[in-house]
Amino acid sequence: MSAIRTTHDSPSSWREERNRRSLARLMKALPAVFPAPVLARAVSRPFVPPMPRLAIDGYWRAHPLRADRLARALAAKSGAPQGWSWRIGETAAPGLPQSFRAPPAPYREAGFALGKGHCCVCGQKVYRFGWHDDLWGAGPNRNAEWHAACVVAWRFWNAPSDQAQLLKRLQKRRCAESGKRLWRSAEVDHKLPLFQVWREHRDTPWPQLLGFWGVPNLQVINRDAHAQKCAAEAKSRRKPAKTREAFKTPEAFLPQDAFWPTVRHLIESLEQAQVEAPS
Repeated sequence: MSAIRTTHDSPSSWREERNRRSLARLMKALPAVFPAPVLARAVSRPFVPPMPRLAIDGYWRAHPLRADRLARALAAKSGAPQGWSWRIGETAAPGLPQSFRAPPAPYREAGFALGKGHCCVCGQKVYRFGWHDDLWGAGPNRNAEWHAACVVAWRFWNAPSDQAQLLKRLQKRRCAESGKRLWRSAEVDHKLPLFQVWREHRDTPWPQLLGFWGVPNLQVINRDAHAQKCAAEAKSRRKPAKTREAFKTPEAFLPQDAFWPTVRHLIESLEQAQVEAPS
């Protein structure tokens, strides 16, 4: 049983007793071979994790940038499955991501999933404790579909702002746009906006695509610089209006990309059709 704190225990004595019990459980469950950096971090924590899997999960949560690099490297080993292309729900069948902001993940799609024992993010085999290498010679874990590192990488790709402090340190607390010192209100930004990735780079091979969600395409910039960058990006998203003649045929309404035609263009075409309709 875990240690139960009583009103007579000081915080330090209670923690020492808890860590003694947790360390005993950890050492009892620890296999003969175990990643040394993970174990070193586990035993140095204020609260020692009581099980090996918790130690591994905690290690990767503490190192999301390493998890990002590892997940992309594992994906490069797998490559994209035959016949896969990056699609979203607006331009393809249901069940796909509804936005280009979600990282492309072919092995999460039903038609390309490899099943249990393989990671649904990178496609490589998952071994004991969610590790990415078979240190124990036991083969894949048939009950697992995620590497411990890929779990952290996936969260990082979807919510990079959660790691703003870490990214600030990586930039030595300097704004990536202006070079000035970062403010407390500085924001995480994609260097190449994701709408532009969808427009111009959707045919990039899948392992390289993940780099647009990882550290290579992330930066921290001050709020005023971010506002100016967003304004410039908004202008670049606008396309010149097509002639009304182009909207008179049903083929003109077939989706060409996620941003065209705009609502304004559709309204104009409907108004024109009403004017030209016989009374």
